[in-house]
Amino acid sequence: MSVVAQLRRPIMWRCLSVHHRDMWSSGKPVIICFMPILVRFNKPYGVLSQFTDSDGHPGLAHHISLKGVYPAGRLDRDSEGLLLLTDDGALQARISHPRFKLAKTYWAQVEGEISEAQLAQLRRGVTLNDGPTLPAEARRIDEPALWPRNPPVRFRKTVPTAWLELIIREGRNRQVRRMTAAVGLPTLRLIRVRIGDWTLDGLEPGDFAVEQIAADGDNSASTQRLAERQRSSPRRSGDNRRLSSQPDGKAGSRTRARPGSQPSRKSGLNPGSKSGPNPGKQR
Repeated sequence: MSVVAQLRRPIMWRCLSVHHRDMWSSGKPVIICFMPILVRFNKPYGVLSQFTDSDGHPGLAHHISLKGVYPAGRLDRDSEGLLLLTDDGALQARISHPRFKLAKTYWAQVEGEISEAQLAQLRRGVTLNDGPTLPAEARRIDEPALWPRNPPVRFRKTVPTAWLELIIREGRNRQVRRMTAAVGLPTLRLIRVRIGDWTLDGLEPGDFAVEQIAADGDNSASTQRLAERQRSSPRRSGDNRRLSSQPDGKAGSRTRARPGSQPSRKSGLNPGSKSGPNPGKQR
């Protein structure tokens, strides 16, 4: 499914009208169009979801040197993982605005053993101090093969921990942490691994990748059919195909970058798999 199908509306190219006498003898303007870009960023722990530093905490400018891109949504300072940025205001709104209900997938390390009753509570929705949440998708997962967190997670030796995958379609402040706490599972570590069809695939902490988002043209009817088919046929467990903003093979330009270094090897993280983490990798 293309990003256009996912967002249910074609992405419009941004066009400028430039008067260039050397190119057009008639003096007619030249129309130059730019495709929107989208940046996938693996936000490290402790980094703010803004470009400026604040209260001694580093901002995105320490990792992303691109100009003119802005976060589409946010990720708390003490959370890690996928943050999307774009230079297109309409795309930014469609990714971050709650009315589009774009699915966001989190892996949470929680304190305590996860019971079926607690999973059922999360699936029904829990009541927070700002009202009830929408039903979430929740399941236990094995401990994923992740990068070590800096600083390390503080554990209580007498209390076990477990890992939970939670998929929500809202964007309230610290929602995942509040949901897990409401069912008796305080969150110790939180990583966002997917937003819609965009994943952390191939990104180490501090890495970012740039993609151009191509428009499909005026095909709203076929776009709607694709979106409906995706909603009615969720990805099956064990399907390890890589997801991106062009999973249907449409052309797009990608650049992977890591400030101050050559691109690193791919992480063992595979958030595109519904079968959970790779048990062969060790933390």
